[in-house]
Amino acid sequence: MNPLTQSGEAHFCSVVSKANGEDPIGSAGNYDQWFVLETPPPWIEEFWREIPALQPMLAVAKQRMERDGLKMRPFAIASDREYSQNIPQGWMRLIHYRRPGLLFARFEKQEYILPKEQVSDLAIALLNNNQQQLAAFQKFRQETNHIRDLLVCTHGNVDVACSRFGYPIYKQLRSEYAPASPGNLRVWQCSHFGGHRFAPTLIDLPEGRYWGHLEPGMLDTLVWQQGDVETLRSFYRGWAGLTQIEQIAEREIWMQEDWAWLNYQKKGKILDIDRENREWADIQLDFTDSQQNISGQYTARVEVSHTVDTMGESGDEQTTHLKQYRVCHLVKK
Repeated sequence: MNPLTQSGEAHFCSVVSKANGEDPIGSAGNYDQWFVLETPPPWIEEFWREIPALQPMLAVAKQRMERDGLKMRPFAIASDREYSQNIPQGWMRLIHYRRPGLLFARFEKQEYILPKEQVSDLAIALLNNNQQQLAAFQKFRQETNHIRDLLVCTHGNVDVACSRFGYPIYKQLRSEYAPASPGNLRVWQCSHFGGHRFAPTLIDLPEGRYWGHLEPGMLDTLVWQQGDVETLRSFYRGWAGLTQIEQIAEREIWMQEDWAWLNYQKKGKILDIDRENREWADIQLDFTDSQQNISGQYTARVEVSHTVDTMGESGDEQTTHLKQYRVCHLVKK
């Protein structure tokens, strides 16, 4: 008998994905800006369409996407009894992350708590990086740049796997890990950010690293960022600072460079790619660390290694074939 059928979990997309050995690498979203809004669940899939105060900002964002190719994504986070206790009624938390440049290690963070009716004006100012307009919101700014935020998807309205598997991991991180790092780590329930077949999944901000197929035994290494980095290989979805094909090469480099790699400023470039069949790509990654006077470059060939059967959404009656990739040639210069 199929062990998945026996356990009653065969209808969960993430269970099928993990059992069939699907590699989550190369599945992280690649964005220039993120808007994280504290708003109570339940959330619909595109929750931002139900927040009237956000509609003017969304209109400006649409223009920027069409005109400039801006890549932007809003997220919702649920209120927390501890983190949210001092937010006045009718006010909202907005956390903004911005790609600081082409070569970088972490996204720039700004956090505000302000009246809901002013959220859209602030969001537009952040979207356009208008410093004159942002000055008017300085009184609402929160000093939280020292805080790391882990956003765990528990958005069951998009896929039941996210709530079924995301919530227990969220509870463990929130009850055990956040208190062990007083004042430096927050853990949130958040809305869907793609890749529910890798549930439980989270985003580590401001680094912008995506994780999936999370297990209790690997959380120490992920959270405290120490130990054997190789043990994280099968859980790593990629870094949001790179395109998805570049993320595959970046993981291999990180496994070689160890934890120091997280502090290096990086940028990626696709040198050549099989655009028709997506069978291979040649990638270049440049890195530097000005404090240690380190700089260098990697080139890599990424190619298809095999295919796996995976399930697009929980409850699907059929699986689909998906290409899996490996790094077959990696050179450091």
